[in-house]
Order: sequence, then C-alpha cells, then structure tokens
Amino acid sequence: MRRIIFEASAALVAVKLGLNEGNLFARDRSEVKQNILSRDGIVPSRKEQEEKMSGSNSKSPFDVLVIGGGATGSGIALDAASRGLHVALVEREDFSSGTSSRSTKLLHGGVRYLEKAFFNLDYGQLKLVFHALEERNRVIQNAPHICRALPTMTPCYSWFEVVYYWAGLKVYDLVAGSGTLRLSRYYPAQKAVTVFPTLAKECNGRKLRGAVVYCDGQMDDSRLNIGLACTAALAGAAVLNHVEVVSLLKDEVSGRVIGTRVRDNLTGKEFDVYAKVIINAAGPFCDFLRKMADSGAANIISPSSGAHVVLPDYFTPEDMGLLIPKTKDGRLVFMLPWRGKTLAGTTDSSTTITDLPQPQSEEIDFILHAIEDYLSIKVRNSDILSTWSGIRPLAVDPSAKDTASISRDHLVHVDCPGLITISGGKWTTYRSMAEDAVDAAIKHGDLNPLRPCATADLAIVGAEGWKPSAFVELAQSFVRRKQTREGKVVPGALDTSIAKHLSCAYGSMATQVASIAQEEDLGKRLVHGYPYLEAEVAYCARNEYCETAIDFIARRTRLAFLDVNAATHALPRVIEILAIEHGWDTERQKVEHQTAEVFLRTFRPGVTDLVSQKQTK
Repeated sequence: MRRIIFEASAALVAVKLGLNEGNLFARDRSEVKQNILSRDGIVPSRKEQEEKMSGSNSKSPFDVLVIGGGATGSGIALDAASRGLHVALVEREDFSSGTSSRSTKLLHGGVRYLEKAFFNLDYGQLKLVFHALEERNRVIQNAPHICRALPTMTPCYSWFEVVYYWAGLKVYDLVAGSGTLRLSRYYPAQKAVTVFPTLAKECNGRKLRGAVVYCDGQMDDSRLNIGLACTAALAGAAVLNHVEVVSLLKDEVSGRVIGTRVRDNLTGKEFDVYAKVIINAAGPFCDFLRKMADSGAANIISPSSGAHVVLPDYFTPEDMGLLIPKTKDGRLVFMLPWRGKTLAGTTDSSTTITDLPQPQSEEIDFILHAIEDYLSIKVRNSDILSTWSGIRPLAVDPSAKDTASISRDHLVHVDCPGLITISGGKWTTYRSMAEDAVDAAIKHGDLNPLRPCATADLAIVGAEGWKPSAFVELAQSFVRRKQTREGKVVPGALDTSIAKHLSCAYGSMATQVASIAQEEDLGKRLVHGYPYLEAEVAYCARNEYCETAIDFIARRTRLAFLDVNAATHALPRVIEILAIEHGWDTERQKVEHQTAEVFLRTFRPGVTDLVSQKQTK
C-alpha cells in the first residue's frame, strides 16, 4: 500500500512540476488544437469523407484503419489523427450505436473495484482505480459541457455500515488525491432524507442511521461519443458511419492483412480501404472480425448484459444520486438523475450478442425490486418511461467464475500481421485505451507519427471557450420572430430549459443550432415536455453525420432512452426534416418510419416477443 501511495504522490508531484511528458510537447498539442479550431467546428461532408476513404490503394494506404465507432474506436481515430497519422474509421451502424450509448452514464474509478482490491489484496485492481480516477478528470476537463460532477448517496441502515462506507469512501478520496471532485461526507439520517426526500427511513426492519455521500462524474455517453468522432474528423481523420466491413484483404504472399472490403449500407456502394495497420475496436463484435482473419480464432469476448430502467424525475433530486451498495445477490444498483429523468440500473449477467439488445423481464424486475426496498414511495410498472440494455465486451479471464469477477481492464493484442484487436475496458478509460492501441499500431506497423499522443488535454468540439454560464448568453442573444394574429411581428424567446440543453449538448456550437432555429423557422420543440428543437435535426444532419431517424432520436438526442412514447411522437417531424436535408423520397421516409418503430419497441418493457432480434452471424 505504501508503494502504491508513493507512486501516486510521485505522479502528482511530476504533474505540478511540469515534468510529465505532456508538458514537453505543449507546442505540438497547441498545433493540433489550432488545426481543429481552424475549421470552426464544421466537419467535412459525408461525401468528402467517402471520396477520401475510397481513394486509398495498396500503394497509398492509410496508416491506420479503425473498425468500430464506439467510444474506443472514435477515441483511437482522434488519438491517431492528432499525432499526424493518416487515419480512417468505419462503423457498421452509427457512432455510439452499440454499448457506448447504453452505459450507466458514469465516469468513475470504481468503488467496487476498490473494495475488491482491499479485501483480496489485489494490487492490479487498485491500479485500475488509480488510473480510472485520473482518466475521469481528463474526460471532464476535455468535455466540460457534456460532463458534470454528481454527488451520490449511500444509505446506511446500521452503525457498522456508517463506519464501513465512510472509511471506504474516504480511501476513495485518498486514491483520487488532488483529482477529488468533492470530498465524501456523512449526513445524519434527517439530513439525508431532507436532501433525498424519497429515501426510506426504514429498510427491511432496520432504521436509517445516516448516509455517506461521495462524488463521481456523469456524462451523456452518446453525445460525448459523437463529439469524439467529429473531433477526429476535424483533426483530419476520414470517418464514416453506416459502413460495414464485408471482408478483409490480405497480401497473397505474406498473408498480412492490408485492408478491408466495405459496403456503404446507405447507398449499397462497395469499395476497398487499404491501411498499414487495422485496429479492431468493434466492442462485443470483436470476435466476428477476428474470425474473418482466422476462422479458428478462439473467442476473447465474454458478453455481459447491463439493463437499465428510466423513471420520472421525482424519484431522485436533480443533483443527487443513490447507490444501493448491496442487493440480494451482492450487486450494485444506482439511481441517478439524468437529463431530467431518473436512471436506474444496472445488471451484470451473461448474455448473447445481438444487434438489438433488450432487457429481459427478470432484469427489469430485479432493478425495480432493488430500488423499491430503499424508497419511501412505490415504483409502479406504469412509471417506466423506457428500458434498455447494453452488452459489455468484457475480456475473458479463464480463471473467472462469473462476469462480475472478470477484470474491466482492457487488452491490446496482435491477432495476425496487420490486425490488432482492443477489447475490454470501460467508458471512463477510453482515452488511455485509445493511446495504448495507437502505440501498439505504431510499433507493429513501423509508423512515423509527427508528434506524440496529444489527447490528455485535447478539448473535443464544442468544449473550447465553453463556460457554465454560456446558456444565459445563448438565451439573451436568441431572437425568433413570430407573427401574431394581428399580423404584427414580435421577437420570440429561448426559454431556460432549452438554452441549458443546447449549451450542455453542443457546447460552444450551440449558437449555430440557435441560429438555424432563428433564421430557418425551426425553433419549435419536437415534442411537448422536452427541450429538443427542430433545428437540432437540421444541425445534426449537416454537421454531425446524422444519417437516419434512429441516429437522431437515440444518439444525437436521447429521446428514445428517456421516454419511448415521446420519441414515437417526435418521429414523424424528425423524418420530415431529415427528408429535406438528405433529399429522401416518399419510399425512403416510409422505410425510416418502419425501421425506427421496430427499434423503439426494444425500449418498451414487456414486448420482447414482438421484436425479432437478429442473431449476428
């Protein structure tokens, strides 16, 4: 333990003294930032990106081709491009369409891992916590508009629990060091109930003795992922969503993987993309790609289901989450305020890999029963606004007995010449995972980057110049001209909830969304009760590679995840605006509606039998 604390302290001292490698290359980082800022946040068009990607050949290949546009894949593309490498990224569906949009929305070091580290005297688990807490702060620093600090309450129904959780979370503070978001603290029972009004004063016959509150980070995972992909494009990477790898291309003599045959699922066009190194960052689908290279490759992914339930906002205060530290089967369950609703989850059980993962009824029941024991109000099935599940791509540990004990650390390994796979890990550490993968690619492919890794303090699009009060200036500067019945034209106003939403979702780019709303008469809400504007559809189509209705309702905004009925009501208008932006005919609009309806059914509890979940081949 002394050794660990010494190493952490030394690292902090090095940072303060400016001895870390990053400070030695501040000039290089500044150059990267200027290159990104020079485009004013305007990404290259999809047509430009496809022409750039299809223009590669065996004599003029990309340095790196990334397969998979989730957090890790988009992070790799940004890392490699910021080093000056020639980079391409393809994603079969949409950026963040898989696991990366279905997380519990936390940026954390891992309280559970810390507990395991001490009880099992596991130095490896403790290093994971140190590292994750360091990365947590970097993510918040690089995307402050999308991330925030969130206090979370751990209720205690015995004095032993008070001492145990207080001591454990104080160690969490110690491990975080100067990176602590807020120090943990003890609340007496009465104060705990005052702060969290729905908290039960009695649980399973035991009286509430108080609560320990600690702080971690919270984010909008999909918005962050989109930001990474767009920032990679601004840094020079060719990124394309809805492009699927059909096959791998190999050198006939050496057998080295030298590229891929891909298909644009929007147009049906197929073309070859050549690269010196291919990085497989396909998450749960990593093994499918590995078997394209070697049909006999053993699986390395142990898929785990993480189900979530979304409830109305009155279950949690606006700025306080709840951690249920020990359910009946020993798991953790969170109740967190998120985007004006309450997010409850998650589960951790073995599952199969499907295109459209959906929570099973027993997973939903488990979550509801777990939180109900700790609440003073009932949780009804009619309270559920949306349910969804993600598939964690856990790296297999042959000695593990179940998925709860599998390490969340990541693995980077060479499958065969030309192909590197990265698997495992978690959202919080995506940046360092990307750094490790690019380092491996440089070594394996003998690449020549122009500069070292620059992502430790590289702001994503929308973060530069943003400040928490930006929503006020946005509301003050917005003027939408409205015509009254008498024919008079009067200025409209951008209410606070919309201004806050735009500022947090788009950062400094929110002014562009507001301009579209103002100048193109797209300032109406898409659906009652939610701050999403029609202008966002147009903006995302033009500048965030939003190519389908599902892209918008699930990932550019989070309507499907927050309220499936609201997403259904907004769908016709979303399709209407996208049709104008992309030139869709009537038939394409009909297909979009049908596809989106099937997708949205997976967010409705109790309709598993209505949805055909295609098993990926």
